[in-house]
Order: sequence, then structure tokens, then C-alpha cells
Amino acid sequence: MQRGNLNDFPSFLAVAREKSFTRAAAKLGVSQSTLSHTIRELEARLGVRLLARTTRSVALTDAGERLFRTVAPRLDEIDAEVAALSDLRDKPAGLIRITAGEHSAQAVLWPALARLLPAYPDITVEVVVDYGLTNIVAERYDAGVRLGEQVARDMIAVRIGPDMRMAVVGSPAYFARHPRPRTPQELTAHRCINLRLPTYGGIYAWEFEKGGRELKVRVEGPLVFNTLALRLNAALAGVGLAYLPEDQVRALVKDGTLVRVLADWCPAFSGYHLYYPSRRQPTPAFTLLVDALRYRRS
Repeated sequence: MQRGNLNDFPSFLAVAREKSFTRAAAKLGVSQSTLSHTIRELEARLGVRLLARTTRSVALTDAGERLFRTVAPRLDEIDAEVAALSDLRDKPAGLIRITAGEHSAQAVLWPALARLLPAYPDITVEVVVDYGLTNIVAERYDAGVRLGEQVARDMIAVRIGPDMRMAVVGSPAYFARHPRPRTPQELTAHRCINLRLPTYGGIYAWEFEKGGRELKVRVEGPLVFNTLALRLNAALAGVGLAYLPEDQVRALVKDGTLVRVLADWCPAFSGYHLYYPSRRQPTPAFTLLVDALRYRRS
């Protein structure tokens, strides 16, 4: 049997419920002759009689009764889902999935979500921390967070954070045993806490720049982590030097808990951006989240 026109089924259900072509036609807003023609075509396509007609009444045949019992609940479910989608146009609700790195999730996403979500209890945000450059379309994410220089050109990018700087830090106890490096090259003589990133094919090389000169230094040391918190803890414990986002260590440097070196080799660079496909039709919930995350210079 060919699939045919699914619009025929609501016509059949209307007649079955009203038990009258006249009343069903009035409810559907069509003529009685048009409705009769639609039912005849449906019966011809299915190859069975669905309605037993007399001059005074309309009754379901056995086949019609079976079709009514199976189709009516399913069409009611579809109507309910369409109504629910209509509600979403007016009421921010639903699930938003975002992939982000650990630092951006902590420093940018979480503060914005903490402000936004209490006022919108029907919005759910799932943040998946992932250092890989995830394909958000293939993995069915609504959006991702990357540094500005990493966002693909075919994506819409919204700046959600200020420019960033990195910082090389160590504990006072560490520097009591080791001289402070004056150039990035001198880091090769130090014990450093390494970072493993899948996007860099393994161990991340620390990046520096000064006077237009760029350097990447592959350091060595006793520890390799793939999280920010553990690298910071290792630096605090005096195990070695760590290369961390400046905002994560600023207070610790200020109070003397950590000592910063090579600051003149760590210039500012483009901060975090939220990105999503340009062909995406944003929901009210997603639009609200983007606005909450949008970076506004104070």
C-alpha cells in the first residue's frame, strides 16, 4: 500500500467521532461532498471499507474500528507535541548542549549560568568539558566554546570573554631551590608540569611572544595532567612550574602564594567565543543564553 496523504486520517477520525458526515464536515470546515470523496479515496487506498453508511447514520466497520483505535491516539500525541513546540516560541524552555574546555566552563559559562538559570527553571543546560575540537554538528551540540582564533569561518561566533593572558608560575619554595628563568628557553632546565591536549597531538608546547617573535617551548617535568586544577595544585605544592590562565593565578601571585615569571613574554590574545552553525534556527532559550553570555566591555 502506498503511504498516500496523511491528511486523510484526520478526516476519517472526525467522521468516526461525530458519526455524521454533516457534523464532521462542519467541524473540519469542508463541504460534505469533499469529505465523502476523501473517505472514499482512503478506503480505496487501504482496500477495505471503514464506514457503514445508511441514510440516517454512519457506523464503523470492524476495519474502521481497528483503524480508529490505533490511529486516533497517535494523532493526538502528534497534536500534543506540536502544541508543546508552539509553547516554546513564547516560553524559554528546553535542553541546550554546549561543549567547552575546563577553563572556559569555569571562568565564563558557570558565572553566566548561575545568574540566568534561577529565573528560567524550564531551561536545562548540559556543559560537556572536552579539550578536543569537537564537531558540534556531528555530535549534536547546540554550541561550543573556543578561543577566537580557533572558530571556523562558517560558524557564527559571539565573544563571551575578555582578552586573555597566560602566566608561568611556581611556588616560593620551588624558586628557593631553582633560579628564576629570564627567557622561555631557560625553561628546559626546569621541572615543569605538562599539559596533554588531544588537539595538539599530545603534550602541549608552551607558547610565548615578545617583540613580534614567537616561541614554542617543549618543557619536561615529573607530571602530566589534562586538567587545570591539578596543574595548579602541583605548582602550589612546589613540584614545578605551571603554565596557566592569568585569571586563575592573579590573586595567588598578588598575595605571594605563587611567583610569576616571564610575564613580558605572555601578551594578551583573543578570548573565548561561543560558536554555532549559521543555519541554526535559535530557540528562545538559546537566544536568551547567548545574550547572557555576550561579553560587554565595562
